[in-house]
Amino acid sequence: MSSIRWVAAGLVVALLAGGVAMAQGPRAGGGPGGRGMRGGGPLGAGLPLRELQLTDAQQQQIRDIRSRHETELREATSRVETARAAQRKAVEEIPANEAQITALTQDLVQAEVDVAIQASRLNTEVWSVLTPAQQAKAKELRAQRDARLSDRLEQFRERRRQ
Repeated sequence: MSSIRWVAAGLVVALLAGGVAMAQGPRAGGGPGGRGMRGGGPLGAGLPLRELQLTDAQQQQIRDIRSRHETELREATSRVETARAAQRKAVEEIPANEAQITALTQDLVQAEVDVAIQASRLNTEVWSVLTPAQQAKAKELRAQRDARLSDRLEQFRERRRQ
């Protein structure tokens, strides 16, 4: 697998781990709206919720949406972790069993697709709670986040070339 794919896979795992961590339970301090109003990861729908000045009603709606999706996302994330471990084990086996690696990698990809679909459903529901002004702000903040990620990836590529 190329370096870029490993970096992309690492970013997916980091996002998923963030969602799982947020789903684990309350934390002291939590930010506006309590636990989970931080955004990020699948349960945060990738939105910078803390920066959107949500009303109390919006915060409650988003908590309700997250609660409805939490079990499915947790199960889907668990399937990704299990599939990743199985793939890693197959890759490390000697002699190499390419058919097994292929099959396990396909299982991993399907598990990641399931997480992406669940996260997209969550995002759609959360998005519908936001006002047009909050949606515009969220788009702006996502663009800034994407630019930062792009910059980091470019820095990584530069280091790899040296």
